Amino acid sequence: MTNTKAGTNSEAETLKSKAAKGFMWGGLNNGLVQVISALFGIILLRWLCPEDYGKIAMLMVFADIASTLQESGFTAALCNLKEPSHRDYNAVFWFNILVSALLYVVLFLSAPLIARFYDDLDFIPLARYLFLGFFVSSWGTVQRAYLFIHLMQKESCIIAITSVIGSNSIGVLMVYMGYSYWGLATQKIAFILIVALMNWYYSPWRPTFDIDLRPAWKMFSFSWKLLLTNIINSLSSNAFSFLLGKYYGKHLTGVYSNARKWDDMCSNTINGMLTGVAQPVLTQVREDTDRYRMVFRKMLRFISFISFPCLLGMGLIAREFIVIVVGSKWIESAALLSMLCFYGAIWPLLTLYSQMTISQGRSNINMWCTICLSALILTGLVLLYPLGIYAMVAYFVSINVLWLFVWQYFAWRLIRLRLWDALRDVLPFFFISVAVMGGTWWLTQSIQNTWLLLISKIITAIVLYSGIMWISGARIMQESIQFLRGKANI
Repeated sequence: MTNTKAGTNSEAETLKSKAAKGFMWGGLNNGLVQVISALFGIILLRWLCPEDYGKIAMLMVFADIASTLQESGFTAALCNLKEPSHRDYNAVFWFNILVSALLYVVLFLSAPLIARFYDDLDFIPLARYLFLGFFVSSWGTVQRAYLFIHLMQKESCIIAITSVIGSNSIGVLMVYMGYSYWGLATQKIAFILIVALMNWYYSPWRPTFDIDLRPAWKMFSFSWKLLLTNIINSLSSNAFSFLLGKYYGKHLTGVYSNARKWDDMCSNTINGMLTGVAQPVLTQVREDTDRYRMVFRKMLRFISFISFPCLLGMGLIAREFIVIVVGSKWIESAALLSMLCFYGAIWPLLTLYSQMTISQGRSNINMWCTICLSALILTGLVLLYPLGIYAMVAYFVSINVLWLFVWQYFAWRLIRLRLWDALRDVLPFFFISVAVMGGTWWLTQSIQNTWLLLISKIITAIVLYSGIMWISGARIMQESIQFLRGKANI
């Protein structure tokens, strides 16, 4: 009996340590990656025009869907196996290679059709070049899954930082030499190549030529739902670029792409802390519903505590940020960025709920939730595009916020998390963040100098939010510190 208890405690400590390290390295990874990407992005945005970014954005819908088909949801499927064998890894590896090769041939031949759709012959060679990225990616998918399954966040951090610096350096050099959007395309391919090579370096697993795809087909009963989910996700995520590119041209597509870029950078920093840890940690505690619910709620509070002030704060300073950082030629992006930051604030929460369903082995729920949400988004955007981009963005943000209640319904069904408990974990941070941003705007509205206004808003918001958290005795501050130190109960 004593040995069993000691074993349980030891297991809890191991899980606690892995989770804490995962969050720490996930935060460090994404924080540094986003900062480095932002620095290089500033250079590129100052040198390039919206049309250059628009061309790449208009092609990414095809590249993203192909990449999703190539990966086929097998990373999550491997993660859901208790102990994946070499045979499992090997089957997925060769399946990815074969599928990606076939897809590249299809897209290579389809390039003239894509160019005709957008009425721009430049897309033929650009598309064939850019689409090489997902084929290169297929060679490192399984190695990346191995790192993910074993919570090797430190190695993932090194890979991400190295690949961002290397690829952005290549992109900046090519743009400086006058290659404009070709430099952006090369940057994306270089990033994927460096990531794949470093995944091979850090992962001890290696493929063999005893090819047997049967384990992959067996896993496909789980992963096909994630595959369909991810395809629908790609369609809805790229719907703006697709519709704007077709009906409004490259300029507005580039303007939106810039706004979405900064919103994604902020939310990815927070989301990245979560995605590398949530599913593996939640999977390990799914046999104990009470403990699972406790872990999930702590993650919910932690993400809300960070996400709302950071993203709503970004929305507050959007105009000053855009003007100072990338120049007034991108000023059209500022209002869009402010609106998108509401979506960016709840994106990590959507991700956490999604990871919850997957860790419970209910990829069907994750699939149907995503399909229904994406169908609503796509339908709404198609109907609203004649009204302009602001109506489209407002709809996109609103439907994502409301969909949190749908996810919460399934959280109740799967882990008995009550709506009231979830609201108690989330809403205080939302309302405090809104009040802080409103107070900051009121206190700084008389400042005319753009630089001084930006700095004043940032300092005022930080002081107000931290002060309110401290005075109210918010437990999350202490819990967050303890969690990151590996001392919190999980």
